[in-house]
Amino acid sequence: MTVTNVHKDHATLTMTIRAEFVASIERVWQMWENPRLLERWWGPPTYPATFTDHDLTPGGRAAYFMTGPEGDTPGGWWRVLAVDAPHSLSFENGFADQAGEPDANMPVTRITATLAEDSGGRVHMAIETVFPSVDVMDQLVSMGMDEGMSAAMGQIDELLVSDSVA
Repeated sequence: MTVTNVHKDHATLTMTIRAEFVASIERVWQMWENPRLLERWWGPPTYPATFTDHDLTPGGRAAYFMTGPEGDTPGGWWRVLAVDAPHSLSFENGFADQAGEPDANMPVTRITATLAEDSGGRVHMAIETVFPSVDVMDQLVSMGMDEGMSAAMGQIDELLVSDSVA
């Protein structure tokens, strides 16, 4: 499993999931940059994602839905805040209604993904989620956000070694 640590901190309203990959930083960055690769890991294995929009430029938008085992299709969206390829990506992350529009009844978080390559040929990726309040943090963690993101990130290793990533 690629995930090395999950840390939840109520004092700073953050959850940080750390992972390590044996690949170049450019190859790991492709997991974010290429929507066809992103949809193969963004979401737990039982809820694969389909990205309908994917603009990783500041101010850009990404939109997706996940298809569950019962055929349900919960949606989500990103508003891209900053990009420093291949080192970091920051975006607002929210739930979408059935029409794909932001769901005003659900919370919005801020996610920052950082990638750093070490001298041993490994890439360390941290995905930090910042919550607007302790209540929202508790709500999303109780919905399985930490387990879901960990399971999702656990799918990246296989993608990094597949021929389709080249």
